Amino acid sequence: MAAPATPPLTDRETWQKQLDELGLRERAHTREGDAIAAARRRLPMVEVDPSAVLTGVDGPVPLLDVFEGRPQLLATYHMWHSGRSAADQCEGCTFFTGHVLELSYLHSRGVTFAVFCQGPIGATLRYRDFMGWQAPWYSVPEESLDSLVAGRGFGMNVCYLRQGDRVFETYWTTGRGVEAMAPSYGLLDMTVYGRQEVWEDSPEGWPQPFRTDGDQFRLDGRPTSQWSRLAAGRDDDLGVTGPASGEHHCH
Repeated sequence: MAAPATPPLTDRETWQKQLDELGLRERAHTREGDAIAAARRRLPMVEVDPSAVLTGVDGPVPLLDVFEGRPQLLATYHMWHSGRSAADQCEGCTFFTGHVLELSYLHSRGVTFAVFCQGPIGATLRYRDFMGWQAPWYSVPEESLDSLVAGRGFGMNVCYLRQGDRVFETYWTTGRGVEAMAPSYGLLDMTVYGRQEVWEDSPEGWPQPFRTDGDQFRLDGRPTSQWSRLAAGRDDDLGVTGPASGEHHCH
């Protein structure tokens, strides 16, 4: 196999000049992101039923209790393929959920982070334990879908604000909007070959082996991050069996 192409070689002074020019665009991009965040903070909000029930580790809990006493809640809605094995669970949601590890900084700003999973609590908790995730985990039962999902789909992030016993939804996003959860993408964007996905605008000869149909989050038939768990001896038995999931992908 031929080696991938590389950038042209130049001297450090020329390289630094072009890097400085790019830095002007990067700073403008950062300022635009700040302006968008400022507009996001000025959005109106909609009221949500605070008694909408979720199922947690210890049984049913109302949405209000998921805040854990904090004024804000950021929930990631994790897609689930019922009856499927761990290898067949959503590779995109696994990728994004697995990045959120340190919650103390969110807590220090009055924000609780939680995973709202589409599947039943038993099998999905086994998946969480197999992956070694520590974030609070809840299942969304059928009776709460209208209130919480509101015609949308799993594979989204939703922000809530609590005022006393009332709960409001202030923002939600899906698709590439959830990339803020995954610093791996930001780090890859800094590298010369980027994400190596087929959609990227890269020079001719750059490696781009990853499709964007879920392939970018899988390795040898499994969500990529599962392999290290298996190597560590963790059990991926979810207590369910089923056929291959087929074309179920998110993000």
